[in-house]
Amino acid sequence: MPHIASLYFKTAIVILIIGIAMGLQMAISGNHNVIAAHTHANLLGWVTMAIFGGYYALNPSKAESKLAQLQYWVYTAGVVVMVPSLYLLYLGYTAFEPLTAISSLVILLGVLMFAVIVYSREPSPRALPAE
Repeated sequence: MPHIASLYFKTAIVILIIGIAMGLQMAISGNHNVIAAHTHANLLGWVTMAIFGGYYALNPSKAESKLAQLQYWVYTAGVVVMVPSLYLLYLGYTAFEPLTAISSLVILLGVLMFAVIVYSREPSPRALPAE
């Protein structure tokens, strides 16, 4: 499996655990005001990252590109900043709204980078020289 695919799966699992912890915290407290952060952790973190990892596992030639490596770091940074900032925003800390907005744009950039990777042509195999 390409390294980037493995990184995506490992990161997805960590964020899934965080999302589950948020869900448990809401269930235990009976206060569901951070449900948007819980949802974003599970959808952007667990689901989307697992899909990215699956795509790269199935397309190893694309997984080895520098753009794929950069895409992982851009998208992951966006999610890692957005989930806690959104959590704090919904706890009432309005100072985190700009950080949430900026991280959302970073996530969008990561998704657009992934779209470029998906729509790019496969590298063509090198032809053997004629003898």
